[in-house]
Amino acid sequence: MAVLIISAIIVIVDQISKLLVRGFSIPFLGIEHDGFYYGESIHVIGDFLQFTFVENPGIAFGIDIGIEAKLFLTIFTFLLSSAIFVFLYKNKRNVLTYRIGISLVLGGAIGNLIDRMFYGVLFDYAPLFYGKVVDFINFEFPDFTLFGSSFTRFPIFNIADSAVTIGVIIILLFAPENNFRLKKKKNGSNSLDENNSELNRNEVNGSDLPSQEEKSL
Repeated sequence: MAVLIISAIIVIVDQISKLLVRGFSIPFLGIEHDGFYYGESIHVIGDFLQFTFVENPGIAFGIDIGIEAKLFLTIFTFLLSSAIFVFLYKNKRNVLTYRIGISLVLGGAIGNLIDRMFYGVLFDYAPLFYGKVVDFINFEFPDFTLFGSSFTRFPIFNIADSAVTIGVIIILLFAPENNFRLKKKKNGSNSLDENNSELNRNEVNGSDLPSQEEKSL
C-alpha cells in the first residue's frame, strides 16, 4: 500500500539521523562513527536551531514517565503500531490525506519504538524494552506560558516526534471530510442494494404472471 511507504521513509530517516547523532560502530565492516557526546550542540541556524544530543527515557518531547511505566509504554506502542498498520492496510476507502496523516503517526511511533526496544541492548546500557529515545532537534524560543505552565525552552525532540505531531494535526483536520465521504459511500451502497433488491423482486413477480398466450388458452 502506497501510504505505508511514507511510514517506511519516516522510520529510515529517523533512525539514520539518530545514529548519526548518537554514534555507532560496525566492527566486522570496520565502520565507526563517534557522533556527539551527551549534551553536545552544534548551531544550525544561529541559536534558534541547534542539534543537541540528549536521551529521553519517557515519551515524546522529553516527557518522563518513570521507569515503572517504561515496559508498559513500550508494549503499548508496539500494539498500537500493529493496530495502525492493520487499519491502514484494510481501510483503503478513507480519504488519501487522512491516510497520509495516519501513516505519519505510524512511522513516528515505530521510529521511537525501535529506540525503546533495542537501543538499550544495542548500546549496552539497558535490557530489552528499556532503551531511551534519542532526541536532538533543539529550538530556542522566548519564554512562554501555555495552559498555566511556564516554559523557558521548547523540549528537544526528533524526527519521529515531528511525524507524529504533524500526522495528528492532519488527522484532526481531515477527519470530518473522511467521515462524510465514508458515510456518503455507505449510503450510496445501501441505495444501490435497495434498488437491486427491488429490481430482483420485480423480476420474480413478473415471471410469476401468466403470459398473454397462457391467458388466451
